[in-house]
Amino acid sequence: MPLSSTSNLQFSHIGLYVTDLPRMAGFYKQALRFTQTDAGDLGTVQLVFLSRDPTEHHQLVLATGRPADMAFNVVNQISFRVPDLATLRGFHDRLLAEGATEMHPVTHGNAVSVYCRDPEGNRLELFMDTPWYCDQPLRESIDLAQPDEAILMQAEAIAKRFPKFMSRAQWQADIARRMQEDQNA
Repeated sequence: MPLSSTSNLQFSHIGLYVTDLPRMAGFYKQALRFTQTDAGDLGTVQLVFLSRDPTEHHQLVLATGRPADMAFNVVNQISFRVPDLATLRGFHDRLLAEGATEMHPVTHGNAVSVYCRDPEGNRLELFMDTPWYCDQPLRESIDLAQPDEAILMQAEAIAKRFPKFMSRAQWQADIARRMQEDQNA
């Protein structure tokens, strides 16, 4: 049965196992300004539900039970969109103040991002979309201390080096057509 709309399936939330529930809940509440919407026990597992959207009971749930001696973290990254560079800089500073590690401001051409690690090593990305699309993957360091105009000029210059450079609007129209074709196949 073909799907009539790409909105029939929407991503809602993610759950993470943690070793130190109070520390991790505090980090997300302080550094990223999540609100705790609920907490409680489900059998032997303690849960904390967090959201930044009043229409979502939770966007992030933290659950006890992560082994302290995990050799490999299976979380590649958790990404959060921000509206502008001023907001990105503000979260960059807040993340540093709350103990985030491995802070890396970068551009992907199609976005300006800050990558870091939360207290248990999960990689976070906070990003702002640019008006362009270019081939991915792409990651080049940037200096967030530069003025907005300089950062955006650098991101655009990097994006223009790639053969598939186009406006974000053009890319979105192309990908919407491809998604419709995939759903009708």
